[in-house]
Amino acid sequence: MENTEKMTEFIKKAGILVEALPYIQKISGKTIVIKYGGNAMVNEELKQSVMEDITLLKYIGAQPIVVHGGGPDITAALKTYNVESRFINGLRYTDADTMAVAQMVLVGKTNKAIVSSLNAKGGKAIGLCGIDGGIIQCRKKTTVVDGKEQELGYVGDVVSVDTHVLNLIADDQFIPVIAPIGTDAEGQSYNINADTAASAVAAALGAEKLMFLTDIEGVFDKDGHVIYEMSRAAADEMIENGTISGGMIPKVQGCLDAIESGVSHVHIIDGRVPHCLLLEIFTDTGIGTMITR
Repeated sequence: MENTEKMTEFIKKAGILVEALPYIQKISGKTIVIKYGGNAMVNEELKQSVMEDITLLKYIGAQPIVVHGGGPDITAALKTYNVESRFINGLRYTDADTMAVAQMVLVGKTNKAIVSSLNAKGGKAIGLCGIDGGIIQCRKKTTVVDGKEQELGYVGDVVSVDTHVLNLIADDQFIPVIAPIGTDAEGQSYNINADTAASAVAAALGAEKLMFLTDIEGVFDKDGHVIYEMSRAAADEMIENGTISGGMIPKVQGCLDAIESGVSHVHIIDGRVPHCLLLEIFTDTGIGTMITR
């Protein structure tokens, strides 16, 4: 009886693997840019499941590239160094002291922790930032407050992404992990919003998928249900009629910009769900919202 139960369980596992075959065939050799952030960077169990998902994607022939945030780590470090945090329109004002701490934390701490976690799962990750090889060139970003343009200090807008180094690494057996720090033409470092950096990298690479790990289930319709798949036109209409509102507007707009720049599919997925990447890629409905051209 025990052997029969075990065999039944093995057959179910085999069925799951066979079910995944068409999805594996679709993404084999394709670039998947993953913006890693939110609760999945804080909760240890979720962190481990994301590392397993990324490593598995590499082993089955996809080309995962990770772009990560690190806001909580930066905030904690700034407190340690008695540097005040200030936000303007949701973006951290970055003076010279804040920039020094942000670069130290994102590149030296957060980035290396992710690389180490991927390596522990059997992946071969390489930590980078936008400064390395001139990957991300940027210029000083400004924002508008009460109708007036206001500087944000050393916060960068992406001007260009040089994909040469990323392609060399990803085409081999390695997983690039990128901290969102870039430089301008004079070599000045800038802190870049991680969502913005991930979108720019995905667009430059012509990625098959750009996946945002967030702390929300996805985009909701007017009745409060998650929309599992939507077109660019439908997203534009939902912004116009107010169905998509508030803080979701810039996130969805970033997705639309990536689609416009050549990314095939953009996903907003719930990083609070274990193995969220695999569930989104290898199931029909997925667990978040996919926006397509």
